[in-house]
Amino acid sequence: DPLPPPLPKKHLQRAESLPEQGPSQHCRGDPTRWAGSILDSIPPPHLQQEERSPSSIPPWDRPSWGPKKPLTKSQSLAEPVARSSPQKPPSPSTAELTFGTADGELGQLLESPGGVCGVMLGCQEATLARLSARIQEELVGPEEQQQLLEAELAGKSWAALSILDREPCCESGDAWYFRVGFTFEQTQLVFAAKVPKPCCTSLGVQSSLGAHCSIQRLIGRFTNHLPWELVLSGSPGEQSWSPSGEEPACLANHPVPQVLISPEVPYQTLAGFVKGSRGLHRASPGHYERLACLLLLQVCMGLEHLQVQNIGQGDLRPENLLLVQCPCPPRSQQGKEPSLGLSLPRLLISSFFKVKDKQRPCSTSQEQDWTEGLAAPPSPVADELNVGMLIYQILHVDISLENILGFRSNRLPEIPSLSIYSTGLKRLAMRLLHRDPCKRVSIEQARSILQVLLWGPRQELFARSKKTLTLLRSWVEVKRALLLLKFAENSAGAVGSPGLEEWLCCQYFKEITEHALYQVTQALY
Repeated sequence: DPLPPPLPKKHLQRAESLPEQGPSQHCRGDPTRWAGSILDSIPPPHLQQEERSPSSIPPWDRPSWGPKKPLTKSQSLAEPVARSSPQKPPSPSTAELTFGTADGELGQLLESPGGVCGVMLGCQEATLARLSARIQEELVGPEEQQQLLEAELAGKSWAALSILDREPCCESGDAWYFRVGFTFEQTQLVFAAKVPKPCCTSLGVQSSLGAHCSIQRLIGRFTNHLPWELVLSGSPGEQSWSPSGEEPACLANHPVPQVLISPEVPYQTLAGFVKGSRGLHRASPGHYERLACLLLLQVCMGLEHLQVQNIGQGDLRPENLLLVQCPCPPRSQQGKEPSLGLSLPRLLISSFFKVKDKQRPCSTSQEQDWTEGLAAPPSPVADELNVGMLIYQILHVDISLENILGFRSNRLPEIPSLSIYSTGLKRLAMRLLHRDPCKRVSIEQARSILQVLLWGPRQELFARSKKTLTLLRSWVEVKRALLLLKFAENSAGAVGSPGLEEWLCCQYFKEITEHALYQVTQALY
């Protein structure tokens, strides 16, 4: 065979490191011999451009050191070897940025495709999420502390508690609530002892629920006899537990109830709130109906949490929805006597049942649908119907199950237009109580409609400009920035720390998107 033509001389730069040693003897000993063997195996330039199968490669072009292995820390010998430069540290995410972030890291973010606008929007979203989590911890308490209290109360009895009031602080449709004291880490804490009424219990279901701001939480339970001094009804002498252990007539044939301990102490039910606020509704309809929207929003958020866990609300009536005072009022209201209905309370759902079938019925029979939706035990569709009923009840409009069952058309009782919220609440009630179950809005949609009623966008936004996704996206971005500025200004003044309404507002603006807003405003306006 003819010998191959001589190779042109090339200047090879020194590699930074030698490749891993292969099985060939050329890889041992003097590195110049290793380099020479590589030079001898490089095919001529005019043959490098052709694609040849291994069988067509002449013997002088075949490598003599066996199968190839990847070279470590070096490039191909056909290219100049570049000096390795130190890797740049990864750019920080917008969620990690603070006022003290180094300018070098900020520069990397500002050079990103999003630029200044992307950095600012990302910081706003991250700040709203952190602020929301901080306010929630103030409202419900740190999760770690709740777990410590639950462990501390395990195995305890009434002897570990001090009874603060003989009479209930609140009586709901399914339980009595008593204020009790418990000493934890040299601090006197106030809890609520929940005494279920006969035939009203959902303890097994309630114990398995996750933590949520609108769901009653349990941290302990007792099974021993109630203290004799507790009064289970309005008449202290006749319906109290006697020292001899005799039970009152209403519980004579019922076993001793299991007592539950909750960290939230209710002071009233929603039924009591509605009954006592008729005067406030007449005198200040805008303020009262805004409170109504905030209370209904808490109901919807709690129901959403339950639906995710396949849990239903046992009896969604105003008598079974508890109201709890928020931990600390704003500094501007401290020292003033609280007026009835002027402050927003936390609303708690406290009775539950396990949903066996989450299939949403689409019956065409109105009577059968309403009967199945509102009879006990409720079906999953009852949530929408019951929230629609709550709207009427909170707005002091008489409505009953018998009236609804008698309706043969879409006409429902008229809700008077007293404020900017009246029309929206009326439309929401009509959609929740629609005759056709398939045309009713879901609890998730009802929650979104209430959020739009409270914080916008209102209909006047679309008076000059056509509603588009671009307009809605710009509105969300500006409102987020203004919300954070409001928090900053309030913290520097004497307004006080953010509370429940601010937390609900944060929940809205940290999650809402222009696509969701487009659908909600279509349904509402």
